[in-house]
Amino acid sequence: MAAKSRQRGRALLVRALYQWQLAGHDYAELDAQFSALPEFARIDAEHFRGLLEKAIEESAAFDRVIASHAVRKLDQLDAVGRAVLLMALAELMYRHDVPTKVVINEAVELAKRYGAADSFKFVNAVVDKAAKELRPEDGRRAG
Repeated sequence: MAAKSRQRGRALLVRALYQWQLAGHDYAELDAQFSALPEFARIDAEHFRGLLEKAIEESAAFDRVIASHAVRKLDQLDAVGRAVLLMALAELMYRHDVPTKVVINEAVELAKRYGAADSFKFVNAVVDKAAKELRPEDGRRAG
């Protein structure tokens, strides 16, 4: 059940980070809005809130990580793809209880579900490279 609640939470987190980019709402506004949704009761709220806060706070640093591993310019990245990457980087950085392989696989699945065609390939490449940088101690990788 914990894995499913985190999976649902990541999908909601991508929506929140997408909205943050487009509407400019701050953490408190997004937390209030998303915690009022019926599906919020079915997610790991602590995991969601922690990643949302870190993704917003560290977005400039995460954008630099994305840019250093991307084959295209950051301004060419769509809001959904960036939301997925911000979520994955926050999870890599701040949730060491989540295995690297899980972070990568979840990001790829969300990119397949919500992102532009083939954006999952870009997400996979960036998160895999970033994982090697952010978690050098973890030799496990998703292909």
